[in-house]
Amino acid sequence: MPPITITVRKMSDRILLAHGSGGRLAHDIIQNSFVSALSNPVLNTLDDSAVVEPAGRLAFTTDSYVVQPIFFPGGDIGRLAVCGTVNDLAMVGATPLYLSLAFIIEEGLLVSDLEKVVGSIKETATSANVTVVTGDTKVVNRGTADKLFINTAGIGTVPADVNISGHNARPGDVLILSGTIGDHGIAVLSKREGIGFATELKSDCAPLNGLVAAMLAASHDIRCLRDPTRGGLATTLNEIAGQSGVGIRVYEEKIPVREEVAAACEMLGLDSLYVANEGKLVAAVSPDDAEKVLQQMKKHQYGRDSVIIGEVKEENPGRVVMETGLGTTRIIDMLVGEPLPRIC
Repeated sequence: MPPITITVRKMSDRILLAHGSGGRLAHDIIQNSFVSALSNPVLNTLDDSAVVEPAGRLAFTTDSYVVQPIFFPGGDIGRLAVCGTVNDLAMVGATPLYLSLAFIIEEGLLVSDLEKVVGSIKETATSANVTVVTGDTKVVNRGTADKLFINTAGIGTVPADVNISGHNARPGDVLILSGTIGDHGIAVLSKREGIGFATELKSDCAPLNGLVAAMLAASHDIRCLRDPTRGGLATTLNEIAGQSGVGIRVYEEKIPVREEVAAACEMLGLDSLYVANEGKLVAAVSPDDAEKVLQQMKKHQYGRDSVIIGEVKEENPGRVVMETGLGTTRIIDMLVGEPLPRIC
């Protein structure tokens, strides 16, 4: 009788096009790299749709993440995807509950890198108290993606008495910023371009739903919340001014910027006002409650450096004006162009 040959199938250490075929290798990567790390009763059913049972008003958002490099000081594309989606929900006062994640993977990506990203997703989702309930995986030809893209969707519930929108800022409202600006964009750029600093600069990438919950516990007179990601603080303030039909006045000396960020911006000809953040928010708050909200923010780990940076004005609707350290004023326009590609 001829000898019996037993073939032991070993998972490749790199992503192959066959991992996106929907066949055995696709099932292997889903089980070994995703389900094993993100396991929960809803996800484990592996049905075409997740069935969840939220109650009350729903907030729903979607986003895509194409950061390059996918690993950077203070985070990676996985942490970024969870934080970005959680924060979008939090900016309307929602309690984030469920996430979907769709991975577009370039052929040749190390499986170990993919699993490192998934591990970061698990850690960040646990920290933010959200659950990944469904997802998808596609593999594309080598050279047609920058290693890994992630698309997300998020669902959260909004309390009946919460009404937060970019349209709600009113003259007299106080503007509060939760900390230093430009950390994320410069951290990613420093990794990409090999720029070194005397001290380690890290991305501020963080889930802000806990901070927002603390703010809402202090006051429901929070009119507007925004996280200044692409386009930075300047673009976000312009969006609020335009949506609400108000003027905004900010004070240059009040806006916190790390020395490393300021130095890098000066060297590269950038303005920190337009550099992306991934763990900061700006709030328009009723003047009666501004100090109370500020003090509550300072007690939270992601709001310790919170500061009042300006106020909402009736004059110059749709405009953002900055009072400089020299006592002069200048108009702060919305970002035109893209000085820092693929940082979100």
